[in-house]
Amino acid sequence: MTTSFLLIVQIVLVVLIVIAVLLQKSSSIGLGAYSGSNDSVFGAKGPNSFLAKVTFTIGFLFVVNTITLGYMYSQSAEDSVVDNLTENTNVVAPVAAPAAKETNTSK
Repeated sequence: MTTSFLLIVQIVLVVLIVIAVLLQKSSSIGLGAYSGSNDSVFGAKGPNSFLAKVTFTIGFLFVVNTITLGYMYSQSAEDSVVDNLTENTNVVAPVAAPAAKETNTSK
């Protein structure tokens, strides 16, 4: 259950980091040109420093989540079905029948 939750968090973090990277200004303007005038919302410096901090934070959470998922999957891979088998059974092993004596009737 925990690994399922962390896998969902991983997918959400991937989507968020892609959005954060695409919103940043680049030399070719990128998708940041379509976000409108953000100078008044983010301050005088604009969204660059804010988006850089958000990208770093999401990236850091992504790396921590990836390491956690890797550790949890490696721990679950060490479990074996053989480890969970019960050794006590009530079945009695068959006993070998005594060998029949050969009689030599031909003389």
